Amino acid sequence: MNPYVLLAKEAVEKYVEERMIIAPTKDLPKEFFERKAGVFVTIEKDGRLRGCIGTYLPVRDNIGEEIIHNAIAAAVEDDRFGAIKKTELPHLSYIVYFLNKPEKVSDLAELDPKKFGIIVKAGGRSGLLLPDLKDVNTVAEQIAICCQKGGIMLKQDNVEIYKFTVEKHEED
Repeated sequence: MNPYVLLAKEAVEKYVEERMIIAPTKDLPKEFFERKAGVFVTIEKDGRLRGCIGTYLPVRDNIGEEIIHNAIAAAVEDDRFGAIKKTELPHLSYIVYFLNKPEKVSDLAELDPKKFGIIVKAGGRSGLLLPDLKDVNTVAEQIAICCQKGGIMLKQDNVEIYKFTVEKHEED
């Protein structure tokens, strides 16, 4: 199994079963301890979204810590879903995304929902959408979803849009 996905899976299972937060083990590749990036963890159950939480910029010491904390948050803190139960664990799959630094968009023609994720900001509110999501095919859909997530009124608020690419890791 992909080592990033395996770490997310182990973090969720240990937390759901024992309420323990694991630490990255020393046998992981050194990149887990040296690299910093924003990380999102998506959890699916039988192919349907079950939780997704992350950080678009790094907030922890390394990607190992980002994966662990965001995986647990996706499992128990995504308010669109209830906390994951022990009985669900065998039915879950995980995707880990490393986010590259967001760049401000000056023209919507720069965007492509299959290639870029976006962040829409207005005042202190923001909404983020990862790239290449099933059923999101246009820039307009992508922006509308971000606005809905962030409570942003596109026509009324002073909006800034940022684009980013991801490095996506799934189960092998």
